[in-house]
Amino acid sequence: MNKKGCTVTKMISERISIFVVLKKQEMIVYSPSITPRLQYISDLIGRELTGHPFQLTGEIEEYKNARGAKMNYSDRMVEEDELHLFPHSLLFEKDIQPQTTDCFETNGYKAFFKTGGGYPFDIFAASFYLLSRYEEYLPHSKDIYGRFAHEDSQAFKENFLNIPLINIWFQHFKEKLIQKFPSFNIQHSTFSFLPTYDIDEAYSYKHKGWWRRTGATIKDFLTEGLERVRLRKKVRKNKVDDPFDSYDWMDDLHKTYNLDPRYFFLVPGKTGRYDRNILPTEPALQSLIKRHSDKYKVGVHPSWQSGDEPSLLKKEIETIEKITKTKISSSRQHFIRFNLPETFRQLISAGIREDFSMGYGSINGFRASIASPFYWYDLEKDEQTSLLLYPFCYMDANSFYEEKQTAMQALEEMGRYYHEVKKVNGTFITIWHNTFLGTDEKFKGWREVYAQFIREVCRSN
Repeated sequence: MNKKGCTVTKMISERISIFVVLKKQEMIVYSPSITPRLQYISDLIGRELTGHPFQLTGEIEEYKNARGAKMNYSDRMVEEDELHLFPHSLLFEKDIQPQTTDCFETNGYKAFFKTGGGYPFDIFAASFYLLSRYEEYLPHSKDIYGRFAHEDSQAFKENFLNIPLINIWFQHFKEKLIQKFPSFNIQHSTFSFLPTYDIDEAYSYKHKGWWRRTGATIKDFLTEGLERVRLRKKVRKNKVDDPFDSYDWMDDLHKTYNLDPRYFFLVPGKTGRYDRNILPTEPALQSLIKRHSDKYKVGVHPSWQSGDEPSLLKKEIETIEKITKTKISSSRQHFIRFNLPETFRQLISAGIREDFSMGYGSINGFRASIASPFYWYDLEKDEQTSLLLYPFCYMDANSFYEEKQTAMQALEEMGRYYHEVKKVNGTFITIWHNTFLGTDEKFKGWREVYAQFIREVCRSN
């Protein structure tokens, strides 16, 4: 069988996607007040539409004298041939306060911050509101794990959690700009697929201390019977593979379809209720991490304990760096447990430059309403940071534990998200665990649907 490559995201700091230039006319944006919030979202939208930030000016004469496409972001018109966006107040504010985000429909999709001017809503302010996770700084409910409850999000309440709404807005905005300025410098991104994996529990039976083995054996006998105990013994005697040891199978899949995945390893200093991996002092885990770092990009999966004791984060990063002999600069929070702005500030302080936690650990969907990597904006400090966020929209554990789906239902759900991202030429990021892709009876059928999904995605790109 001929191998067919599957497009995978390649990231540089200033350019998120690969683009093809179609036109040659620049955009200048006028605003009487240029704030950090406006600069941030203007740069982001400019990069998404043209490959580089918009030219933002507060000088009206510079704006008038400029040639090419012109966008006026103020409460009064300046020229007849401009695109006038009447601004909402959000980007000119410095504090954090409740906002009125009543939704209405435009172009067949939800929008908010309805204003006057030449566009039905303030796409700059609305995009900033969702990307900055503004609502997560306001009073909100917590779920049982102390995380922002997805039920409190506007995307869930207004039923757009399952689509990358910002990317869709950008597509419609792009059409408006082309209509207004036929020679505008529009560029188009390409779809990319980035599979990622969390190694929370490297092995089911192997390489665990006698106290853990004894307790687990008793539990197996009481809950699943003697057959499970016999399987445990066979694994320990190397007569059969460990049920969670899916690494060779995953490697074969990646090799067949030319995939370049990311792996995130949990390396707590001690085990805990939510940190169940074997310890990094175990040669088996060290070997596993080193083996993967030799072939793929690996990152840290900050432990639950590090969420309570931030000083542990650097120790866990140093642990992986010592094993791999490489600099670790990427992460994903265990249980997708993070709080804004504290967690992301801690990551930056620890040297993390890329984080893959932007999604929910309770439901699949687009937490920030986007399917493109973007830089985190620290809303309290009112500044863009160096932390690049890679938003995911699908995780196997959400389908299995939270939504109680069968493997085939999960395949269908994953396919829906794939098609939504494909339509906007975004970056489709999935999270899977080695546990789901092994041979444990609990997850029977899941590795097969994952292989089917990979096959269909990579053959269609």
